[in-house]
Amino acid sequence: MSLGAVLTAIVTPFDAEGAVNEQAFVDLMQHLAGHGSDGFVVCATTGEPSTLYSAEHLRLVELACQNRPAGTTVIASTGSNNTRHACRMTEMCTEFGVDGILSVTPYYNKPNARGITAHYREIAAATDKPVILYNIPSRAAIDLPNSLLTQLAEIDRVDYVKQANNDNLALIDGLGVYAGNDDLFAPVLDIGGCGGILVSSHVAGDAMRRMVDEPEKRAEINSSLQELFAALFVTTNPIGVKAALNLLGHNVGGLRLPLVEADGSELAVIRQALENLHLL
Repeated sequence: MSLGAVLTAIVTPFDAEGAVNEQAFVDLMQHLAGHGSDGFVVCATTGEPSTLYSAEHLRLVELACQNRPAGTTVIASTGSNNTRHACRMTEMCTEFGVDGILSVTPYYNKPNARGITAHYREIAAATDKPVILYNIPSRAAIDLPNSLLTQLAEIDRVDYVKQANNDNLALIDGLGVYAGNDDLFAPVLDIGGCGGILVSSHVAGDAMRRMVDEPEKRAEINSSLQELFAALFVTTNPIGVKAALNLLGHNVGGLRLPLVEADGSELAVIRQALENLHLL
């Protein structure tokens, strides 16, 4: 099945007390569906899973499945450096009715290639949905080289990779490729990849949709969005995109420690990018 081309790694809204704001989450899903998103990746990096309790994480996935806008997909991020925990989260999210699973490379404990392969065999066996590998060495401490990705593609249900290592960008035999960084979206589309798991689509979804639908204008649109891509990552993600969404009136609240809200200089950069694109 197609999971979609514009997949938004949706933020987790918090209320003034720091609790998950379920209504704001559902409202944001509806907004994004109306502005270019084909689907949502829930509790990925941008959704702050590392500071969510497991019950909150699971509730957000359940909420997304219950309230998905017509025609959209829901992908649950269930990765962990604890294989048993990742499998249990995968099983439960599969029961909720997700369309796919995103599973990040095990972080911190730095498994070797045999350990990574065994890890993903267990996760793929815990679901009947397609699994998206997530290669992000800047956060996971290890890289999945393309040679290993080709081997992992031989595991049943391991069907895609979210590639967040720009230096590794290439088509992989047996895997559909998604851009893991916003600035890779156009290059991935150009080489025949599936699309992107994106952050900037929170605020520029219509333009990013056009990059899929109007390939002849892709380079021009991509060039026009470079300032926004940089601004939203002026500091650690998702600080920037939450600041942008709040400026645009979406009431997604703040962040949980150890992440803190954008400071004055960071906010100025984000505001300027939004103004230059006539979004604010």
